Amino acid sequence: MINPLISNLKSHDTLTLHEEKVLSRLFTRDKRVLVDEDIVLQGSRPPFSTLLLEGISARYRVMEDGSRQITAINIAGDFVDLHAFMVKTMDHGIVALTPCHIAFADHSDLKILTEQEPHLTRLFWLTTVIDAAIHREWIVAMGRRTKKAHLAHLVCELFLRLQVVGLTIGRSFSLPLSQVELADVLGLSVVHLNKTLQGLRKDGVLTWADRTVEIFDWDRLLEIAEFDATYLNLAVEPR
Repeated sequence: MINPLISNLKSHDTLTLHEEKVLSRLFTRDKRVLVDEDIVLQGSRPPFSTLLLEGISARYRVMEDGSRQITAINIAGDFVDLHAFMVKTMDHGIVALTPCHIAFADHSDLKILTEQEPHLTRLFWLTTVIDAAIHREWIVAMGRRTKKAHLAHLVCELFLRLQVVGLTIGRSFSLPLSQVELADVLGLSVVHLNKTLQGLRKDGVLTWADRTVEIFDWDRLLEIAEFDATYLNLAVEPR
């Protein structure tokens, strides 16, 4: 059930068989979540942290005028709220953008793990560090990249993250988000999003149709995005 998490962690360091067994025992229950259903409510104090097994979810904030800003996209293998173990009260919500399958790790069990498994603790810490690095890249994209470069950067990031957990086929991957949701990610209107997508299509680097992104020119896409994957920490090395 937790293969995506194991694949995610193994993209950063090796795991022993014992550590894989510890991880498998950490999650004692699971749940199916519908599209647009909140996985974690803003302001809540969950006694557990949630692992995304299947689907796509998003961290988000809602403004006073009702507009929504998506601040992160979660894919299979992501602990969507591991930081809740330490911060306790959630300052944002997490919503299912597609049907999702999730599993729960009680904070009491996470506490025992951190006391008994230092290597797994460091790897979990690393996942929160990478979360922060992704947030930094999104801030740079919002503030300094052109809209075309911003979208290209997001596609590069999602492709590499999905590749780690075996959810790409060649240079394509499923992205079952509506244009409204993708516009919320980029901070654009749907009209501006369409123009941006059309620009990348005219450049011959990708298409997004039938809920699938297909990349035709990876090198050109990297160039447009000014993409440097260092922040994803995909090197396998001792941690």
